[in-house]
Amino acid sequence: MAPVEQPCERNWFGHPPGLTILFLTEMWEMFSFFGMRALLVYYMTKRLDIHQESASLIYGAYAAFVYFTPVFGGIVADRWLGKRKAVLIGGATMALGHFMMASEPLFYPALATIALGNGLFLPSLASQIEGLYREGDPRSKSAYNVYYVGVNIGAFIAPLICGSLGEAYGWHWGFAAAGIGMLASLVIYVSGSRYLPPETMRTDAVQAPRVPLDHAALRRLAFLIGIAAIVVVFRGAYEQVGNTIALWSDEGVDRHVTAGWSIPMTWFQSLDSLVVFTATPLLLARWSRLAKRGIETPWLHKMAFGAATIGASYLLLGAVAAWSQAHGVRAHWAWLTAWFVLMTLGELYILPVGLGLFGRMAPEGFRATSIAIWFFAGFFGNLLAGALGTLWSPLPHGWFFVVIGGVAGLAATLLFALGMRMGQVEKRENAGLAAMLSR
Repeated sequence: MAPVEQPCERNWFGHPPGLTILFLTEMWEMFSFFGMRALLVYYMTKRLDIHQESASLIYGAYAAFVYFTPVFGGIVADRWLGKRKAVLIGGATMALGHFMMASEPLFYPALATIALGNGLFLPSLASQIEGLYREGDPRSKSAYNVYYVGVNIGAFIAPLICGSLGEAYGWHWGFAAAGIGMLASLVIYVSGSRYLPPETMRTDAVQAPRVPLDHAALRRLAFLIGIAAIVVVFRGAYEQVGNTIALWSDEGVDRHVTAGWSIPMTWFQSLDSLVVFTATPLLLARWSRLAKRGIETPWLHKMAFGAATIGASYLLLGAVAAWSQAHGVRAHWAWLTAWFVLMTLGELYILPVGLGLFGRMAPEGFRATSIAIWFFAGFFGNLLAGALGTLWSPLPHGWFFVVIGGVAGLAATLLFALGMRMGQVEKRENAGLAAMLSR
């Protein structure tokens, strides 16, 4: 696909205006998603009186299907609907689901509606990034990191607004605010559509036979599937943020700042996104300096470092939780804040890097499908996270966090081993897949 011709020379962060439209669209979608997520476990355990183990499984199953539906949504967008129609239909469906959350009898249908709409929306939006740049444009290397910063602004403000409304005025007010955010996402996307890559006619795509995948493309897809399988293990640890971490911030953390005010429990979930858009420019600057000196860290080694960092953060939290329980006190809120900072620094080395890897390695005509494979790893990862969450009640909290840290450490080991394997392939063949990773 040829890159979109920009009607003006203005840009943001040195990138085409279309990137701004895409991440503002995703920013408000993230506002709706994370606003609802900040309330979900509390709503189930405090309002619907669902037991903790069941609530963790429901949370994990919902989050899993949020990542499962993009597999089929990406295929539908690539072959029939087109990306723009898929974004519009998916966004409208998600908005409906968020407003349905305001009614308790519609709780389960609302979760299903949001997951279905997300399947069309998510891969179709992110897969438009590559079409904004010409072949060889050096700006494309940092495009996904800039995009990741933009979308995390929405994730940052969501718990502050939706969480505050839910805790202070009722859970349904928070869910309604999430629905309004989804409508704002659609308005931005439609109003900025002229800056986006031109859409391929679906009738031509249906009538013309698809070029078969050659051996190199099949190998790339197989490699992406292998990475996705390891990311499943990683997400088993990472996805505890909205599940058991949310529960611990309520029952195991002393949130008092002054005698008359304590930090709302939902606000801690904003810290992840706050660190993302403050630390990302620093990381990009560091990677750029290293690249100028001829030092390029392989993508998979970056991802392994990120998973190891998250594993270490859980081990730290395990020690804090064990000490607090042994002394019969709640952990100071500063420890949870420190955990979010360390955990998110690790996240920046794996999630945006992985998303960029999948976008750049996608065979022509299968970009949305390849992005969907990345999100599909979240399906099994969230199922694993939900299953691990059932250990929260029977295990001491300190040991629980140690187990989760071990899960992240396993993912780090596997990613590093796969990265070493790819290094051997590069030396032996001096071409192919490993060469693409160093572009």
